[in-house]
Amino acid sequence: MKNSGLVISLDFELLWGVFDKVDFKEKKVYFENTLEVIPKILSLFEEYEIHATWATVGMLFNPSWQDWKNNQPDQLPSYESEKLSAYKFSEENNYSIPKSLCFAPELIHRIAKAPKQEFASHTYCHYYCLENGQSISQFKADMQKNIELAHKNGLNIKSLVFPRNQFNEDYLKVCEELGITSVRINPTNWYWNSVAENSLKNKIFRTGDAYFGLNDKSYKISEVEFYKKSVSLQKASRFLRPRSSRFNDLRLKRIKQEITHAAKNNLLYHLWWHPHNFGNQPDQSLKDLKVILEHFKICRKKYHMESLTMNEVYSKAQQLHKSVENL
Repeated sequence: MKNSGLVISLDFELLWGVFDKVDFKEKKVYFENTLEVIPKILSLFEEYEIHATWATVGMLFNPSWQDWKNNQPDQLPSYESEKLSAYKFSEENNYSIPKSLCFAPELIHRIAKAPKQEFASHTYCHYYCLENGQSISQFKADMQKNIELAHKNGLNIKSLVFPRNQFNEDYLKVCEELGITSVRINPTNWYWNSVAENSLKNKIFRTGDAYFGLNDKSYKISEVEFYKKSVSLQKASRFLRPRSSRFNDLRLKRIKQEITHAAKNNLLYHLWWHPHNFGNQPDQSLKDLKVILEHFKICRKKYHMESLTMNEVYSKAQQLHKSVENL
């Protein structure tokens, strides 16, 4: 690859990503803000010609609770901890959760129609691939339902982000079978190991890394690994944490330095976040995003840095690997 690249992926989930961690009755405004901020993110992406991958929970395709019931996969995840099940959660709340917290078909189509945006999978039900009780066949059924609904809406899924970064190497076989060619994986730093356990020590180091540390998060296109030569494994570099009034300037400085380092050294830098991370301070969060995109604009002009989706990274990495094999 001649140029460096900024890769952006967003995990679009609404309530399905956090239903086991929050009281949805207290999050109505938070998710209303999220729905309003997504078109504004798309506008910024269009203004700065940003290619981005939207890893979307498939349940968001449903327009109503009745559609949601009709679209259940053949097998449901049998987690030992039932509080992790989106199906149990919905049933226990008598399907009375506001639709705006759980469904967004119109917004999905808006994302899919926006220029240079890739629609991708975050599984159908925000499926946890490292939790006890669930199985690979249940994961496959979940993904098949996600792909089925995407096809019904004229969309083709090529990229996947495992929910809560629970990357399970054993499940790459399913990805290959279903035509998934790009998977986001975790950074190689030790504190990103054992994400299912999510120890306090790991959380502390991940938080601290957002503000201090080495510029060690970017990597060469040649370092993108493949599963059976067909599924690219793309490391995340940086989670764009929700803004902090105390350390916000430091957080943004860290990201800009890392983008500059990648641009100067012909590396990929993969930035990701959830749209709902902008839910508490949407206007300020959009301003922060614009600061990052302005900095990228400088790097694009000065160092010819590219903006890339996950699928575009796959194409470049695949081309490079084939050229090496032909030497």
